[in-house]
Amino acid sequence: MLKKALLGAIAIGAMLAGSMARAENLETFRIGLIGGENEADRLRNYQCIVDQLPKVLGVKEVKLFPATDYDGVIQGLLGGTLDAAELGASGYAKIYLTNPKAVEPILTDIQTDGSTGYYSIMVARKDSGIKTLADMKGKKLGFADPDSTSGYLVPVTSLPKDIGTSVKEYFSETGFGGGHENLVLAVKDGKFDAGTTFGSGVGKFDEGYSAGNLRKMVDKGVIDMKDFVELWKSPLIPNGPIVVRSSMNADTIAKYKEYLMNLPKTDHACFLAASSNGGDRKGFTEVNAQFYQPIIDARKAQIGG
Repeated sequence: MLKKALLGAIAIGAMLAGSMARAENLETFRIGLIGGENEADRLRNYQCIVDQLPKVLGVKEVKLFPATDYDGVIQGLLGGTLDAAELGASGYAKIYLTNPKAVEPILTDIQTDGSTGYYSIMVARKDSGIKTLADMKGKKLGFADPDSTSGYLVPVTSLPKDIGTSVKEYFSETGFGGGHENLVLAVKDGKFDAGTTFGSGVGKFDEGYSAGNLRKMVDKGVIDMKDFVELWKSPLIPNGPIVVRSSMNADTIAKYKEYLMNLPKTDHACFLAASSNGGDRKGFTEVNAQFYQPIIDARKAQIGG
């Protein structure tokens, strides 16, 4: 047993040493892409980052790792196999509650109205006859992903105040759509009576708002907002962070952060494309763990981490 423990300690030490060496002499910068949107679209939208970033960071290459769901990226960041990613606030909270030193939030989006928040939005098919939240009583509600802030955490914690009871009691059934885009398509196809996704809340619902999943799907021609009705909108949610692996050297983090901060001016098209939010936004602003404390607290209380 002692021998096994010693070998285990050596193995862990070797992994830590390897991680430190990688952080100091990075050759490949690995970016995780959360699931829920067509993989080909995600890879195409981030190609400009793949092309530009190696020269900025002084690395040989940038690799993208699209996951099938949110947790794939979360586990990659926790395991140190990813260097950066854009997350929702609840996804970051999950990492923080598991290991607060695993990643560092550095930036978040600024909406066109200057806010740093967005909304969970419940939508239904317009031709379903469902026009209000009250009409959803006893109906089937879809969520985007169990690690989504707007697609799960905020609805299950905020809806009870508006429906007067728990989500479980109010709706006949709930389920997950496999990410925001897939969830909205599931509502469109009648698999759910309504579903929760996200939007900036700025501009017109009929256009998918100025940014968010609905706007992204409209811009891609996947949906027409004339087919949907908004049933419910949450309180304002903190925009999700871009995070980096904390063990990466400070110089690389600083270069990556500066590159992203300048991107709206240096390549506005790339700035708009390489984001899960879609639509128009002003730019980035700096954030830290404290910015997400309300979401961390909510996740801890609701699902324990």
